[in-house]
Amino acid sequence: MTARRRNTARVVLSAAFLGLAAGGTAACDSADDDHTFYCVDQNDTIVNEDDCDDDGNGAGGFFFWAHSARYAKGLKPGAKLPGGGSKFAYNDTAQRSAWGLPATGRVSNGTVKSNVVGSGGDGSSKSSGG
Repeated sequence: MTARRRNTARVVLSAAFLGLAAGGTAACDSADDDHTFYCVDQNDTIVNEDDCDDDGNGAGGFFFWAHSARYAKGLKPGAKLPGGGSKFAYNDTAQRSAWGLPATGRVSNGTVKSNVVGSGGDGSSKSSGG
């Protein structure tokens, strides 16, 4: 009977440890899911976010929303983004919604979306651009 209690205690302690470890891993992973968005031209140079505003007042043309978890925040128009990101057409409403951005209208350069990778776009947002 004593052996049975020891095994039960080990299982409980092991489960508690795994739960704490999983929670710590999830907290670390959430920061990796933060994607920073910039309006760019076809050469991945940041342009004014008005060029990606599809409300009819933007410039239209060949502009994209570039995003990556690796992009620095606070970059200004004229800066070239480093490789390794992804992009989609500025007026692709499905992609904008999937990434948690408004389907239409203005989005600020440097907008950060959290926890959107694989989540269907329900992440929270913080804006550090303007």
